[in-house]
Amino acid sequence: MINHHPDNEILAAYVRGDLPAAMATAVAIHQEMCPHCQQNIAELQELEAERYFNDADDFNSHSDFNNVVDFNRASNSNLPASMSAMIELITESDAQDVPNTRQRKTIQVNNTEYTLPNALTNIALSKWTSLGYIARSRLSLDEGDIRASLLQILPGGTVPEHTHKGFEITLILDGSFSDDMGSYVAGDFMVLDASHHHSPVTEEGCLCYTVLNNSMHFNKGLNKLLNPIGKLIY
Repeated sequence: MINHHPDNEILAAYVRGDLPAAMATAVAIHQEMCPHCQQNIAELQELEAERYFNDADDFNSHSDFNNVVDFNRASNSNLPASMSAMIELITESDAQDVPNTRQRKTIQVNNTEYTLPNALTNIALSKWTSLGYIARSRLSLDEGDIRASLLQILPGGTVPEHTHKGFEITLILDGSFSDDMGSYVAGDFMVLDASHHHSPVTEEGCLCYTVLNNSMHFNKGLNKLLNPIGKLIY
C-alpha cells in the first residue's frame, strides 16, 4: 500500500506546469501508480480550469475580442457545408475516444527485467554504470543542477548512510526498501533534504526514480572520501 505522496504544494505546481521536467516526471509516474493522487490532481485541474475560464470570461467581455469572434463566425459561414461539417466534427471529437497504442518500455538491468511507467516511455536513458550492489542510469531530463536517474539496488544491497546538500526525490518503481524512518514500497514518493540522514537497505531489491539538485554527503567510514568529488558524481 502506498503511504507516501507528493504534498499539495507539489501537486498544485504540477497542475500549473511550474515544476522542472524531472520533478514533473516524478509526479506523473506517481499518479500512474496512485489512485488517491489521481483524484487529487483531477480536482486541482478542475479548479485550475475554473480559474482559467473565469479569467477568459473577463477577457471575452472586451469588444475587440467579440469582433474577432464575429469575424470567425462569418468566415465559417462562408465555408462549403462539407468543410464546416468536418471542422465541427474535429472540434467536437473527445480525446478519450482515441485509443492509446503506446507501448510501455521494458529494460533489462543485471538480469532483471522491468516495465517502466508510461511517463518514461520516450525519455532516453544513458548507459548503466554499476558499483557493488548499486547500478544507475541517467535520464535526459537535466535542468541546471537538477539530475534525474534510475537507480537499481540489488537484493541485500545498502546505500551508505548519507544526507543531502540539496533535495532528493525518491520514487520506488519496483520492489521495496527500508531505512531508519520507515519502510517503502512501489509507488511511494519521498522528498528528503539536509535535515534527513538515512541508509536505505533492500532485501528483495528495488528500482527507483531519483531526482537530486546537489550531491549526497556521506557520513561514515571510507565513503566519506567521496565527499570532495560528490558534485561530480551525483
